[in-house]
Amino acid sequence: MLIEDLIARLKERVPDFSNRVEGALEWSALREQGRLPNATPAAFVISVGMTGGTPDAAAGLFRQAYEEVFGVILIFRTNDLVGKRAFAQSDHIKRAVIEAVAGWSPDGVLGVFRLARGTLLPFDAGTLAYQIDFAIGDQLRIDPT
Repeated sequence: MLIEDLIARLKERVPDFSNRVEGALEWSALREQGRLPNATPAAFVISVGMTGGTPDAAAGLFRQAYEEVFGVILIFRTNDLVGKRAFAQSDHIKRAVIEAVAGWSPDGVLGVFRLARGTLLPFDAGTLAYQIDFAIGDQLRIDPT
């Protein structure tokens, strides 16, 4: 559900994508076929994983804070030899993505997204790929009886 929320948020808040924001299945299919999006910039939202905090037991309940991490993969085609235009465009769009997601809480979710990290991804010549990870906290509350 959070992936769909993130996709909708990016489509709404980052007009540079022109609705070119998809999920993990579309990303996987493109990579499997060795293809790139037809038009860029484009974004793909994927689940990166979870990290758990220290659990505790209180009043017969098991509690544990955790964070779920999502990646936003940005794809830019570079039309010049050194990719200057793609890098210039990527700075603007990276900032727009961060401002659209960081501090935001989807409806019905207790935590808010925080910026976790960003990294340049290895990719084919003529393409710039950058991944921005966002984490959102929640808590497990389990009655072990």
